[in-house]
Amino acid sequence: MAIAKAERLMNLALCLLGTRRPLSKRELRESIEAYLEANSEDAFSRMFERDKDDLRELGLVIETVENLDGEVGYLARRDSNRLPPVTLDAEEAAALGLAAKVWQQARLAGAASGALQKLRAAGLPEDFDPYEAHGALEPRIPVHEAAFEPLMLACRDRRSVAFDYRKANAARPEPRHVEPWALECWRGHWYLAGFDRDRGAERVFRLSRITGKVRSRGGRFTAEVPDVVTVRETVASWAGETADRSALIRLRSGSGYPLRAKATEVRELGDGWDELEIPYGHGLDAWLVEFGPDVVVLEPAELRADVVDRLRAVAKG
Repeated sequence: MAIAKAERLMNLALCLLGTRRPLSKRELRESIEAYLEANSEDAFSRMFERDKDDLRELGLVIETVENLDGEVGYLARRDSNRLPPVTLDAEEAAALGLAAKVWQQARLAGAASGALQKLRAAGLPEDFDPYEAHGALEPRIPVHEAAFEPLMLACRDRRSVAFDYRKANAARPEPRHVEPWALECWRGHWYLAGFDRDRGAERVFRLSRITGKVRSRGGRFTAEVPDVVTVRETVASWAGETADRSALIRLRSGSGYPLRAKATEVRELGDGWDELEIPYGHGLDAWLVEFGPDVVVLEPAELRADVVDRLRAVAKG
């Protein structure tokens, strides 16, 4: 069975590398004997999808292309699958080895293990343990959102997606059609940066606010993918990290600890309320709304008006 699968994967890889145009699933089935022997169309489709994923795990860059008739085709361009010789010194190999061991999710365990084997082939010693010098540290990147895996694969394969997204100040989620660029973790939360087709502009989405399933959409990207995607900088500006002004708020005692952590000054008012001075930047109004009746904005007036507008929108549903 192992030999048969290896032969099937090799034949599929040769077909994808040898074509000058995208091949449909029908054409690939007619070209590979093992696919022709499949009992049914469903059995072939499942076999093909597994083989395609296995080849991608092995490092083959497979493009998904939709023609004018809406038929999906596949190819592996030679220029995208040709790499120069890789040489790593001990420190570089150790750093990459440690990075590969960061991922603890089951979905990425196989890829990380395969990456470590490739690093050892490139010069990482078999007996080298990236944790040996840092035994008390075990880096992890937790992922709890169901949207992470399909979005990670969509970023890798350059496939547009659709999902329902609930903004911080919205009572109901709204549909979004996005060309995903990059995923990044910032302060314990995952964010997706991409091009929002409906709004015609770059947007950043917090994965915990995606509801339902992430659905794949066909077609090429309509916007150019930037060389550098500044996810953290964008989220930081929304969170007021780059603020150059101050806001004055009243905060109920014993609540709003994230706000207290940012406060530059705190004064006890009595009667269960405190007065805080906090940095004021873009997006602070959306953040304050999340604390509901525990926060009252005193100044500036523009921030107070923005918060009131958001609260009214939520109340109206």
